[in-house]
Amino acid sequence: MDSQAREQLIRAVAATIIQHSEELTALDQAIGDGDHGLNLKRGFEAVTAELPGLAEKPWPDLLKAAGMAMVMKVGGASGPLFGTFFMELGKTVGGEPDRTAVIAAFAKAVEAVKARGRSEAGQKTLLDVLVPVQAALAAGADAATLKAEAIAAADRTVPMQAIRGRASFLGERSVGHMDPGARSSSLIIATVADELNKQGLMS
Repeated sequence: MDSQAREQLIRAVAATIIQHSEELTALDQAIGDGDHGLNLKRGFEAVTAELPGLAEKPWPDLLKAAGMAMVMKVGGASGPLFGTFFMELGKTVGGEPDRTAVIAAFAKAVEAVKARGRSEAGQKTLLDVLVPVQAALAAGADAATLKAEAIAAADRTVPMQAIRGRASFLGERSVGHMDPGARSSSLIIATVADELNKQGLMS
């Protein structure tokens, strides 16, 4: 993937989050503090402001910079969690990653998010998307399958009771609402899958 393709990928992800920022905010208003969409929008706007220069960097530096932007610009718990994911991904993935390298890096990034949030899948967080997507990726899923799994995984958080995060304070009242972090994660993964498919990198 050359710098132009990387820039296109980043812009596509940012555009998706910005387009869905009101939806993400509404989800967070139901069970959180109501700023998830706005905060993520701010974070991805900060990332795109560094383009095209950012896209000219090798993957490790690009992902580290994106992660730092998430930490600095995205408030609440989401900034550190998304930032940790991107920075750990960059630390492991290497400059010219193949599928094997991506699988290994994704797994380490997920473990880093678990450690940072002191949480596991099944607790109504973004891990309820990241963990099943990781499993699908490791099993050889194509782009369409990864996208479908990410979206379905976010949907599966609706009947869950929140165990971690601000939503956990609601107890049973958190049931019946999609987790906003799971939804935003699913949107990011779905967009990346679409872009990789378009570019013929993950058919």
